Amino acid sequence: MLMHQANVEPDNWLAPVVGDRLGYRTKARLGVRYVVKKETALVGFRERSSNFLAELNECHILDPRIGFEIENLKTLISTLESRDKIAQLELAMGEQLPELPDGNQPVALIVRHLEPLSEADIDKLKAFFAARNWQLYLQSKGADSIERIALTEADDLSEQFGRLYYQLPEYDLTFEFIPTDFTQVNLSVNRQMTKLACDLLDLKAGERVLDLFSGLGNFSLPLARLVGETGSVVGVEGSEAMTKRAADNARRNGISNTEFYSQDLTKDCTDKPWANQGFDALLIDPPRSGAWEIMQYLPKFNAERIVYVSCNPATLARDTKALLEQGYRLTHAGVMDMFCHTGHVESIARFEKVDS
Repeated sequence: MLMHQANVEPDNWLAPVVGDRLGYRTKARLGVRYVVKKETALVGFRERSSNFLAELNECHILDPRIGFEIENLKTLISTLESRDKIAQLELAMGEQLPELPDGNQPVALIVRHLEPLSEADIDKLKAFFAARNWQLYLQSKGADSIERIALTEADDLSEQFGRLYYQLPEYDLTFEFIPTDFTQVNLSVNRQMTKLACDLLDLKAGERVLDLFSGLGNFSLPLARLVGETGSVVGVEGSEAMTKRAADNARRNGISNTEFYSQDLTKDCTDKPWANQGFDALLIDPPRSGAWEIMQYLPKFNAERIVYVSCNPATLARDTKALLEQGYRLTHAGVMDMFCHTGHVESIARFEKVDS
C-alpha cells in the first residue's frame, strides 16, 4: 500500500507485533435474535453486510470470561418474557483489580432491549449476573438511556457507569474506563504497541510531546513517564468525555506533566495557547478516516519526530505521501495483529524531519 499510493518504502521494516491468538478480545457487540420455530435465542456476530447472525455456542476469540458463557446467555435469554425483544449485547472487560472500586467486577454487559423489561425478567438477569460478578446495564434507546442495575445493596449507583481497568506494567500505569469508552480490544498487543510507539519516538528527558486523538491517555501517560517532570505531554481529543477521562487517569497515576484539551482536530488548532511553543515529537492515532485535515497544518508544530498509528493502511499511505511532501522521511514501518483471525490490520510508522 505504501509503495502503491505513496511510492515509498521505509528505511527499516519492523518485526510484526503479535499477541495472544485466542481469548484476546475484550470488547465486542453480539447480535441477539429469538427464533420461534426453534424456541431458542441465537447469539453471535452479525455477518458482513447482512442482518443474519453467525450463531455461536462458544467463541474462542473472545476473552473466555464471556467466550465460554455464550451458551448460558442463550439459555437465559430464551427464558425471558421479553426474549424476542432483546436485540444486542455489548460487552466490555477489564483486568481484575479487587483493590480498586468495581475492580472485582471486571466484566460488563449492556443488554439492548426494544421494549421495557418486566420485573421478573430483570430479576432473572440480576441473578445470572450476580452469580458471575458481572456489571449489568440495560439500554432501551440511545446511549443516554443506558442504566446500571444494582445486583446487591452494596452496589454504588451514584454514577451512570461502573469502572473497568487495564494496566501497562512497563510504565507502572493503571487506566480506568467505563464500558462505552473506546479502548483497544487486545490488551496483549496494546502493551506491545504502546512500548513500540514510545521506543520509536526515542524521547529524552525534558522534551515536549503532542499526542493527537489522545483518547483516555493510552499513549499520553507512557510518554509523560519518559519525558519526566522537566518535560511535558499535551493530549488533544475530540471527545470531551474522553478528555476528562485522560486527565482523571493522569491524576490517579500521580502524573502532573500532562495537559489535555478537547478540540475538533479537523480544524487548524495551531493558534491555541497550548500549541504555540512547538513540539519535539508528535504521536498521532487517528480513526479509520485518517488525518488528512491535520496534514494541512501539522508542519506548524515543527516536530522533529512523528509516530503514526493507523487502523487503515489506505489512509496511512495517503497521509504518508503528505508527510513526505512536507519534508519528512519514513524511517520505520510495520504491522500489528490487533484483531487476530480477521483481515483487519493495524499499522505503525515513524517519520523524521529531513535537515533542510
